[in-house]
Amino acid sequence: MLLGIDTGGTYTDAVVYDEVAGVVLAKAKSPTTHHDLAIGICAAIDAVLRAAAVQPQRIELVSLSTTLATNALVEGKGRSVCAVIIGFDGDVLERAGLGEALGNDPVIILPGGHDPHGSAIAPFDVDRLAGEIEAVAQRVEAFAVTAQFSVRNPEHELAAAEVIRTLTGKPVTLSHHLSARLNGPKRAVTAVLNARLISIIDGLVRTTESALVDRGVRAPLMVVRGDGSLVSAAFVRERPIETILSGPAASLVGAAHLTGLTDAVIADIGGTTTDIAVLRDGVPIVSADGATVGGHQTMVSAVAMHTHGLGGDSHVRHDERAAGAVLLVGPRRVVPICQLAMQEPALVHAMLDQQLTGQMPGDLDGMLLIAEHYEQQLAALAGVEHAVLAAMGGRVAVAATALSTMQQRRVMERLVQRGALQLAAFTPTDAAHVLGLQANYDAVAATKAAELFARKRDRLGKALAANGTEVAQLAIDTLVRRSAEAVLAAAFVHDGLPADIVRQPVVQAALDRRYSVLTVSGLGASAAAYYPMVAALLGVEPLVPAHADVANAVGAVVGRVRLAHECVISAPQQGQYLVHVAGEVPAMFTDLVAATSFARQHLLAAIAGDMVAAGAPVFETNEHWHEQTVDLGGLQLFVEGVLTLSASGRPELAR
Repeated sequence: MLLGIDTGGTYTDAVVYDEVAGVVLAKAKSPTTHHDLAIGICAAIDAVLRAAAVQPQRIELVSLSTTLATNALVEGKGRSVCAVIIGFDGDVLERAGLGEALGNDPVIILPGGHDPHGSAIAPFDVDRLAGEIEAVAQRVEAFAVTAQFSVRNPEHELAAAEVIRTLTGKPVTLSHHLSARLNGPKRAVTAVLNARLISIIDGLVRTTESALVDRGVRAPLMVVRGDGSLVSAAFVRERPIETILSGPAASLVGAAHLTGLTDAVIADIGGTTTDIAVLRDGVPIVSADGATVGGHQTMVSAVAMHTHGLGGDSHVRHDERAAGAVLLVGPRRVVPICQLAMQEPALVHAMLDQQLTGQMPGDLDGMLLIAEHYEQQLAALAGVEHAVLAAMGGRVAVAATALSTMQQRRVMERLVQRGALQLAAFTPTDAAHVLGLQANYDAVAATKAAELFARKRDRLGKALAANGTEVAQLAIDTLVRRSAEAVLAAAFVHDGLPADIVRQPVVQAALDRRYSVLTVSGLGASAAAYYPMVAALLGVEPLVPAHADVANAVGAVVGRVRLAHECVISAPQQGQYLVHVAGEVPAMFTDLVAATSFARQHLLAAIAGDMVAAGAPVFETNEHWHEQTVDLGGLQLFVEGVLTLSASGRPELAR
């Protein structure tokens, strides 16, 4: 008996899976409680164990997938970090999107680093680093260190980590731990994003472990990585960046299992994002260039996933610059009005009724502020931030009442970005309730919110729609159209075409005329509501399998532990072979066979240790050797070789 859990942006799903029979025994959902993840996780676990009539002691493995890392990067809610860059010029911030990934966070640029063969270019100034670290330590939660060619010799990254940990005790991410590939700036971006996510994923893992222990579940806890493979919770704590696209990757594994499809475009729509990928020969296609999330290109091995800020809980707004009803959906996730009305019916309905009687619609009509743990938040804030929360007067407040100045609105935006505040506003989920596509929340509140939204004015001062039903249909049509475009873009990229070709007039005309283009499978809780319409727009047959609403949780428990290590052997001159073992100074050999044997021994030892740490002590290995040579007058001269060792195994079950 296996327990699969998926903590998404909107819902936490759970399944009990009978591995011997290969069937889902029971499934359950609970709203993801961002202010306290334990509430949603515990509710989902309790509900699914009760539905399956399975005692906690019978669970032999627990596996967790999550969209928290993905959503944090998409919504810009990662923790503050400091980047330590060694051996690069100042213009490194303009390469690979490093400056954008850092934002306003501090960066320390120092001399040092190595050449491609692992020889030091310049000495590393420990004292200078110590002085600069002390100046920024109180402003950040974690550090990310990247040195020039650290994958060939990591000594400067290791030295920097020792200084930082000694002075601050805060988490440190080293770029060579995340990737063995060249491209320092891109590796630096990956390290920065990893540092941003450490406390977020650590909190999720600790919460889940505590919930399991409290319920008497003593099984190992696994976590799904971005390529769909599994690793132990302890293994992923230091490398949370590997969980970006965890939920979507688990969804693909679940899709292959639930549908039996071998070739398809898989679209997984949640509350916050829509994730689209291609299944080929029953296996998710993995990105050769690394995952791209929230506009950041990383070096993380992950499913070739296209993530868009389109979901059932995406904020629906109108384009104030447009003439006519032009709606914008996402990328920000908000709490649907119909959902909040289930918790705060009197407040929500009073606000909607009062604002519907107004002569002119206001900018903040139909919006509410939510501050979980209100008293604690209030005590922790100061200045204008404290004043904004104080004006709320409690956990939930009407935005138009609490925010009377533009400064307060800007402060509110800052608090939302930090996760201290949530917004409730009109969403596709509300629109779906108006149109009868969903019925799990307060449809009356959704209808009032739609009527209020229809009163908003375009650039010419004209109302957006005649009534709430019309604007609700427009919201759903907009989500469906954006979803269809996203599916097409993913298919184009898979076929070697640019993603932005979907914007070409001929493609837009094809969508308008509903030409037949491709095959789509939809997953996610709201797939059945939206994806038949997406498929109709594309002219294809949709497939929404049984248990599509918990495909992520299913994929989490049917996956395997897979790891790969590689070792580079370079030749600084003829007859010399440098073996660049991860985490060590390069070893010199005069014979390629001896160098390769040394590399193989280290890789076997390293991958055996990591597979045990990752939760699969029994595994199979596969070796691959790739060699680069140049032809000098008929003589093949060795330049570089890469030895890769891959391992795969099922997680060890509880005894």
